[in-house]
Amino acid sequence: MLTWIEAATSTTDLPSLRHFAQHLERDLDAVTAGLTLPWNSGVVEGHVNRIKMLKRQMFGRAGFALLRKRVLLAP
Repeated sequence: MLTWIEAATSTTDLPSLRHFAQHLERDLDAVTAGLTLPWNSGVVEGHVNRIKMLKRQMFGRAGFALLRKRVLLAP
């Protein structure tokens, strides 16, 4: 484990930093993989962002059928 995470976990002066370090320590394998592996989920996040934007634009305007068409047919 990294020494700064150990130091931050044991501190009492900065509770926010302590909580961040505890959560980072709990998920250290995932954080390490995310920072070292060449793969990412950028394309998926882009599609999710596009769908959420379409959903916000369509809120209260029409039913699910039109929203579905816009999601499937939008570039």
